[in-house]
Amino acid sequence: MRLLLGWILNALALLAVAYYVPNIHVADFATALLAALAIGLVNLLVRPILVLLTLPITLLTLGLFLLLINGVLFYAVGNVLPGFEVQTIRAGLIGALLYSVLAWLLGAIVIDDKKDK
Repeated sequence: MRLLLGWILNALALLAVAYYVPNIHVADFATALLAALAIGLVNLLVRPILVLLTLPITLLTLGLFLLLINGVLFYAVGNVLPGFEVQTIRAGLIGALLYSVLAWLLGAIVIDDKKDK
């Protein structure tokens, strides 16, 4: 149940990002659900490999290069998935940062971990 709720919250966060960032467009809620799933899968499968390959530059930039990795992956998903469009890398960087913050905030507000304990 928590996984389904988290998925819906991520889709809502993606819709909010598309509303506030001018170069990001999401067609509808179903597309937002699909895009949230795709972003989650890319972050689960591709991101760890990229983080490992770029570890030296990540250490040199004290972790700031991870923001670039997140933005590029967000941009890549926006270019592959129909109905979810990220027009520029800058929009991808801003969108990924805003998406991460909003998804975390919504999850922290709605999903209460103390109930399970």
